[in-house]
Amino acid sequence: MSHRVTLQQIAKELGLSRNTVSRALNNSQNVSAETRALIYEKAQEMGYKQFIEPTIDNSSQSNFEIALFTQSFPGSSHSGSKLLEAFQHKINQMGYKFSINIIRDQEIRQLSFPANFNKSHVAGILCLEMFSVDYCQFLCRSEIPMLFVDTPAISKAILPDSDKLYMENFVSTHRLISSLIQSGCRHISFVGDRYHCQSFYERWQAYQLALTDAGIPIDLSLCILADDTSPYSDPNWLCEQIANLPVLPDAFFCANDFLSLSCYKALRFLGKKVPDDTMLCGFDDAPEASLLDPGLTTVHIHNQSMGILAAELLLSRIKNPAIPYRTSYVDSEIIYRGSTKKVLR
Repeated sequence: MSHRVTLQQIAKELGLSRNTVSRALNNSQNVSAETRALIYEKAQEMGYKQFIEPTIDNSSQSNFEIALFTQSFPGSSHSGSKLLEAFQHKINQMGYKFSINIIRDQEIRQLSFPANFNKSHVAGILCLEMFSVDYCQFLCRSEIPMLFVDTPAISKAILPDSDKLYMENFVSTHRLISSLIQSGCRHISFVGDRYHCQSFYERWQAYQLALTDAGIPIDLSLCILADDTSPYSDPNWLCEQIANLPVLPDAFFCANDFLSLSCYKALRFLGKKVPDDTMLCGFDDAPEASLLDPGLTTVHIHNQSMGILAAELLLSRIKNPAIPYRTSYVDSEIIYRGSTKKVLR
């Protein structure tokens, strides 16, 4: 007979109280989305039966649940963290429960729902950090009301029968690159996999257009464009990529702040100072961006507004399935800090 996993064992593994674990597995609003995701992952890993095989809700409305599908649950530094908090608060006000589903490689390969997912209980799905083209298309065929917050690059796939929500990427990136150019930058490097997701691709398109508008040739040899299987978080790898560039760029534009922080570390290892030797900017306005010395110039995403709009879009789709599908954007805002101190704003 297999050993029965208890709440106390899960709590001990995570260093949390038994009450916190119990509240999370019962979808209490008093547990943060990030903590709940950690508990869900551990419960699934340990084979907690009540989690893997949930009891059936016999209430008259059993599909009063909205499910999050994500390949990588956003930590506190990720732009999606505040988005999810606002989203959950909004749907809870409307009487919906919120469940978290971490989609694993096996489910991606098999094009299957996670073991703990009961389609008949779910009114809609919110997809965040879901960039597998095949799996996203599988979800679109499920006939469940679906909202994607960011998507795989549209150049790779079209996702029918779904609503999409993005932060504004193109105008803000174009303005930021243009301000670098107006301040005298001619060699500007783009760092990141431009095909990682649609948002990265839109930032790449804006980067190219800003250079073209200024009459500056696009020089791919100045860019670090390896696909996202490459170890961008490894300073040694990134040091090697920067050292192999034909010249040290006047500025680096990184596709998000995670990449900017990695680039900052690599530049320091190479003995380069920001912004004296080269300027640096990113996208997202992660909490760490303002803590760098100097602070990181970046683009602020209005995550709370995105979370509220995400809830409104999905709830309206649930209520009116026949309305035309929508693609929505929420404006972003450039935040200039010391990493580009010479920039003309």
